[in-house]
Amino acid sequence: MIAYKQYIINKLYLGTLAIVSFLLFACQKKEEDPEVFNRKQLFTEDWKFYKNDTLNSLTEVLNSEDWRPIDVPHDWSIHQEFDKNSAAGIGGGALSGGVGYYKKSFNLPLEDSTRLYKIQFDGVYQNSEVWINGSYLGKRPNGYIGFEYDLTPYLHYGSQDNTIVVKADNSDQPNSRWYSGSGIYRNVWLKKLNKIHIPNWGTFITTPSISKEKALVNITAKIKNEFLEDKEIEVQITIFQDDQEIVKSETSALNITTNSEIGFNKELTIYKPKLWSIDSPWLYKAQIDIIQNKNLIDRFETRFGIRDFKFDFEKGFKLNGESLKIRGVCMHHDLGPLGAAINTRAIERQLEILKEMGVNGIRTAHNPPAPELLDLCDQMGFIVMDEAFDIWTTAKTKHDYSQYWDKWHEQDIADLIKRDRNHPSVFLWSIGNEIQEQWSEKGEKIGIELSNIVKSLDSKRPVTAGMNPPVHVSDKEVTIQFEETADKPNSLAGSGALDVIGYNYAHQTWEKHQLNFPNTPFIATETTSGLQTRGYYEFPSDTTKIWPVRWDKLFTGGNPDHTISAFDQVRAPWGSLHETSWKIIKKNDFLSGFFIWTGFDYIGEPTPYEWPSRSSYFGIVDLAGFPKDVYYMYKSEWTDDDVLHLLPHWNWEQGQTVDVWAYYNNADEVELFLNGESRGTRSKRDDELHVMWRFPFESGTLKAISRKNGQIVKETEIRTASKPAKLELFPDRKKIRADGLDLSFITVTITDAEGTIAPRANNQIDFEIEGPGEIVGVSSGDPTNHESFKGKSHRALNGKCLVIVQSTRQAGEIKISANSAGLESNSAVLISH
Repeated sequence: MIAYKQYIINKLYLGTLAIVSFLLFACQKKEEDPEVFNRKQLFTEDWKFYKNDTLNSLTEVLNSEDWRPIDVPHDWSIHQEFDKNSAAGIGGGALSGGVGYYKKSFNLPLEDSTRLYKIQFDGVYQNSEVWINGSYLGKRPNGYIGFEYDLTPYLHYGSQDNTIVVKADNSDQPNSRWYSGSGIYRNVWLKKLNKIHIPNWGTFITTPSISKEKALVNITAKIKNEFLEDKEIEVQITIFQDDQEIVKSETSALNITTNSEIGFNKELTIYKPKLWSIDSPWLYKAQIDIIQNKNLIDRFETRFGIRDFKFDFEKGFKLNGESLKIRGVCMHHDLGPLGAAINTRAIERQLEILKEMGVNGIRTAHNPPAPELLDLCDQMGFIVMDEAFDIWTTAKTKHDYSQYWDKWHEQDIADLIKRDRNHPSVFLWSIGNEIQEQWSEKGEKIGIELSNIVKSLDSKRPVTAGMNPPVHVSDKEVTIQFEETADKPNSLAGSGALDVIGYNYAHQTWEKHQLNFPNTPFIATETTSGLQTRGYYEFPSDTTKIWPVRWDKLFTGGNPDHTISAFDQVRAPWGSLHETSWKIIKKNDFLSGFFIWTGFDYIGEPTPYEWPSRSSYFGIVDLAGFPKDVYYMYKSEWTDDDVLHLLPHWNWEQGQTVDVWAYYNNADEVELFLNGESRGTRSKRDDELHVMWRFPFESGTLKAISRKNGQIVKETEIRTASKPAKLELFPDRKKIRADGLDLSFITVTITDAEGTIAPRANNQIDFEIEGPGEIVGVSSGDPTNHESFKGKSHRALNGKCLVIVQSTRQAGEIKISANSAGLESNSAVLISH
């Protein structure tokens, strides 16, 4: 939490530091054109959307009367009905794709006719095509990468409108192994530029030398001249600390010839630098001003961090000279009930929940992330493994990226590196995940090619790939799961293309890494694949279940209602239990860390089940953002907060034999009491991560007390709930911004008359809203629930449900009410300001 507190403190500093900045800039001898500060503006409001899978003529599309107003980011698939027969399959969340069109009209003043206009899309899924005023700008198949088009030659100025049209074709299904979403699901930006400017992703900042006394900051920038004559300019570089406080400023004169692009390089020294770390994520800002005739004509800003890191063969990962175990999770890009449409607050909430657990690393599985995720990781202190591809030339699904590989892979990976290389949170580039070619000579060649592209654009960060596995697996049980490749050498792992060897699963081989790869450091790129349904438990809890038995066999076991025990006792055949994975990583210094599959549940890929399941069971946190019990095992291991967590709930049949687990830390022992009577004291032995009691159930109160040296550290208790009686609402934030984007996530619990949560209550809950807000999502974390995430009614799961409220652009009081037949209703009030 230290890092997140620092993030909040940094935000509070801005007002004061802005005054300092104003006074400093008032002394500078350059005249600042206000238009320069508007070079990049959000272009997300007042679009229109039309979904039609059959029309081929753009004229027919534009003439349709079925366009409806929307704002982007927008994901049309999340609004569809869950369909067993969806072409996307349950792997894709059983939600349809299709073809969608977007259009937006806008007006430009005559005085802007000397400017350049460009449009930037952060991501359109997928096969996007763009037109401006009927002129075709281009196509981009990759749904995850950002791209830009020049609008200037086709624009109208004055009273005549401009119309931009975007087609997103997600009709060929399946094209993904998880839920992708459909449409303009990331932000869009309109850029107004001088003809001399720094182009998109045109800067690269490195810190080649760092000590406590000083840091060298190397800034490289491209400058483009689209005038028809040579120009003399000045380039002023100013470095800010805490976003506004100037710590360095230097100016250089340049001559740039007509219609050309030049590279500019400057090395600056910062004394007593504040280093970026997971606990203190200090950020600097480089501001590059282009000045002509004492007029500021372009300004480009890039945030960066000063930090030194190394993947060490013997000591694992080191950040700023100190050993640090990477405690990471893999994350898909969807935001649960919000779908794929990005929302900064929704991403921030996910990261807050993970930070509270002790997570310090994020793997962007298995594609380029939204820029907003990396901005937040920079600010909040997360180590990011930035991943480019899930597929190379060999398909995993019928219509996936493999069909575009030959034409597009070079540009896609280059654009990823250029876009993300200034983020201090990015520590690793991953060139692929479980690539089919990894065991062939072809895979070796492609790996070397991709690594060379990365190194040509960023030689400072290491390259890895998630390999399954990178070495022969001798363990009999594991060999069964990898038998197709058990006798094949991993050509990619042995190619020399990788600076860090990435292991997907095969935990039995981790401790032999130094023998298998005597010169290359280790990272576990994907681990565990434990399976749980939040709030559901099976006994006995100390048995391991492997579901499915094999990855390539249809699973016919499990439970009729598609539940899975929330004890850490069920895993996929290729994986391991949560405790198993962490114990190995924890005790070996040379194992730099791991990324668990997954941090949150995600839509699609409901292993081990088929329909009616439609979302995953892998998450440590469920789809609604409610932690499962294993969350507290990690929190007890990864944070200094006092943890004492009991599971399961305490509503069972009288006399039923029940197992009780406790996750705890900062204590020597835990004593358990049932209705005031001690059931014994337990202590973790050897490398144990929990303690357990087993005895017949009696209704009442179960209480645990943890002690250290005989002194009480923490107490916790759970009670037997009587019948469900009422609803309670708990907003994560009671005040939100009236910007049409901000969110409040409201947890709704079903309790008995005394306020004890009813742990088996699955009541239907209806929601109503009054005031300047709207309900944009509902969820309970149930992987089998087929109600729309976009509805106003949802069935709870094991006593909990979530409703998400979004502000409008009007301030005021928002009242959200929850009602359920037979239960006492309740409401919560939010202030939008």
